[in-house]
Amino acid sequence: MKIERLLKKLTEAYGPSGEEELVSSVVEDMTSARADRVFKDKLGNLFVEKDGPAPKIMVAAHMDEIGVIITHLDEQGFLRLAPVGGISPYRLVGQRLRFKNGNRGVVFHEKVKEWKELDWSKLYLDIGQKDNKSAQEIIRIGDMACLDQPFLTLSGGRFVAKAMDNRSGCAILIEAITQLPDNLPQAVCFVFSVQEELGLRGAKTAAYRCEPDYGLAVDVTGVGDTPQAPLSNISLGKGPVIKVKDRSVMCHPLIKQFMQETAEKNEIPYQLGVVERGGTDAGAIHTSREGVPSGVLSIPCRYVHSPSEMIDSVDLRHSTDLLVKLLTAKWPAPEGQVCHEK
Repeated sequence: MKIERLLKKLTEAYGPSGEEELVSSVVEDMTSARADRVFKDKLGNLFVEKDGPAPKIMVAAHMDEIGVIITHLDEQGFLRLAPVGGISPYRLVGQRLRFKNGNRGVVFHEKVKEWKELDWSKLYLDIGQKDNKSAQEIIRIGDMACLDQPFLTLSGGRFVAKAMDNRSGCAILIEAITQLPDNLPQAVCFVFSVQEELGLRGAKTAAYRCEPDYGLAVDVTGVGDTPQAPLSNISLGKGPVIKVKDRSVMCHPLIKQFMQETAEKNEIPYQLGVVERGGTDAGAIHTSREGVPSGVLSIPCRYVHSPSEMIDSVDLRHSTDLLVKLLTAKWPAPEGQVCHEK
């Protein structure tokens, strides 16, 4: 499947944190034929494994997206909501939301004198019903909704969609799985994780089960190439980002060096990233069990956690190329624990 069509299918799927089943089904359909094993754990993480000798590499991309959860239905049929993941109330005003059952609504706010007064308590969702009874026939407290935005291809070769964080990472893993040869120099456990937006929850349990020697998260990262952006060297169109540090992980120098050398050897452009905010599944993987040396391959993304997240098709292609080259190269043997006895 062409990467553009794949990305459209993934980003337009419903899948807020805790309700990733529809995304998981799409991924499983596209990867099972190329895997030695495909299974889910009790939390909902999807494992796609390819056999090989030691060491074992865990490659993770989260399936979930930011969303909202319904907390109250008033007598007029308006719904109150709370965030699921890191989403700002300012970015929701006037936006359309979609529920799992297909129902839709529009977010707006109570009257405020100043924009700074806007918070979650002032937001409501209008699903077009005339009263509480009719609203309860289609929506209940605890139901979740995601942003309702179509996938767009811009004339400059850039893609815009909701849930680019992190369906673009999922697309890269799917593409890599389809391109990898049957025989690999090491075992690879691909994990399409759940509930990353709620605190890296799925990656934590997945890493415990996988017991990898090395970890690699594939996710988006913010950029510094927009007007008055925070200080950052990261730009769209200049290649994937090899993470150095973010709020959740200090990437292992061995992995970072291996990623850089692989990119340079194969003439794949890349950027180095130091990010003060945010994190990825690597934050949970690297602290699993006795510790897992981990790195992050990031896709530059504008307007993260908004209805219109933007990536560059060139970055997507180079990110896929780099991941394939990394997994077909022989990783170094993991360092063992040395015990000095008196």
